[in-house]
Amino acid sequence: MSLFKKVRNTINLLKSVDMDQLAKINQKIDLADAMKTLGKLDDRQLAGLMKMLKTKRKKGQHDLPPIDGDFYNLDLKLTEKQREIQLKVRNFMENEIKPLVNEYWKKDQFPFEVIEKFRDLNIVGVPYEGYGCPNLPFLMEGIIAQEIARVDVSISTFFGVHSGLAMGSIYLCGSEEQKQEWLPQMQKMEKIGAFGLTEPNVGSGVAGGLETTCKFDGENWILNGQKKWIGNATFSDVTIIWARDLDSNQVKGFLVRKENPGFKTEKIKDKMALRIVQNAIITLTDCKIPESDRLQNANSFKDTANVLRMTRAGVAWQAVGCARGAYESALKYTKKREQFGRPIASFQLIQNHLVEMLSNLTSMQTLCFRLSEMQDQELLTDEHASLAKVYCSMRMRDVVSRAREVLGGNGILLEYDVARFVADAEAIYSYEGTKEINSLIVGRAITGYSAFVS
Repeated sequence: MSLFKKVRNTINLLKSVDMDQLAKINQKIDLADAMKTLGKLDDRQLAGLMKMLKTKRKKGQHDLPPIDGDFYNLDLKLTEKQREIQLKVRNFMENEIKPLVNEYWKKDQFPFEVIEKFRDLNIVGVPYEGYGCPNLPFLMEGIIAQEIARVDVSISTFFGVHSGLAMGSIYLCGSEEQKQEWLPQMQKMEKIGAFGLTEPNVGSGVAGGLETTCKFDGENWILNGQKKWIGNATFSDVTIIWARDLDSNQVKGFLVRKENPGFKTEKIKDKMALRIVQNAIITLTDCKIPESDRLQNANSFKDTANVLRMTRAGVAWQAVGCARGAYESALKYTKKREQFGRPIASFQLIQNHLVEMLSNLTSMQTLCFRLSEMQDQELLTDEHASLAKVYCSMRMRDVVSRAREVLGGNGILLEYDVARFVADAEAIYSYEGTKEINSLIVGRAITGYSAFVS
């Protein structure tokens, strides 16, 4: 649409607003700024706004507050540029992703067509400096994770694995040559990454029992073992594989290309959660990796932990997004669903559920906001990230459970979105360290005693 047509439609829109409405609007927003924003709307958005303004109020009806999960207005702490990015991601998720997720969730497939659309957002590798990355605060990585998960946790997981775990491993542990080869292409999503740490027999306890092994034969590194639950691995161009050196017993990281001989992936089927994410079991059979593809600065599990520490804050934010999506979906439903001639949102017990959900959500948001601030101030420790993962994943579970409850039987139908949040919450609860593992990390920090089994 031309700028002239947008301005003309905006003027016509404002003409349709009566003086009382205009006075109320003028008290709440900057009309000059609103004009600028309205000029950016497309035809469909303008038509929707026109319909809303023209809708006549029923007798006895009163203005209802907007559906907004940011009850403490944390958005006001963002800069204008940060807020612009947040809204850009939100609009993208609402307009491009939300209409298709339920269908792909049912089919257990990934919508590859969205990768090119993601590329245009320029939000990959947000906190990294150089290599085409935006170099924004870690706080924005969290805000973006929340906005994506608010619509769909699977897409958020795909994005977090690629931008956080895979790119983060190369950014923190790779040589300059490795960074130059991979990060610019990954930032543009021309190459997709995966992260292979979790194993079938070990799960979250990889620090003390990594079974995948590597051995240098004088020319190449030979990798053997299996990885499980590796998101994106069925189609990734590069997978970060962590293996224990048989000679030094130290953990090392490798850039394993999809064409590497001895590298095999098998899609994990019949999942009840994150069905859009293409998780794989990876089997490494005498997989030969040249020294040039060994992450040059990954020489112990501490280096692996540095990557996890950096990304675990993003997982906590994912839990916030999942909870927020469930809460807002439930609140919207209760305002429309009528029982005994009244919206169920007007009933005491429903309001109690909604307030409990909002209390959990708000505490999660404020905790994660502070966590990201600490990360930007270089104060973040393992125990800080682990506490956020523990707390937010627990509270998220409570929020999605209550959201399902207020929807009654409709809470188990995909069309109302809440069912998907309930299922996907179970995956967030387990990945990037279970509640038990993360609790032991925090427990060790506050008591001075390690309760890990050696």
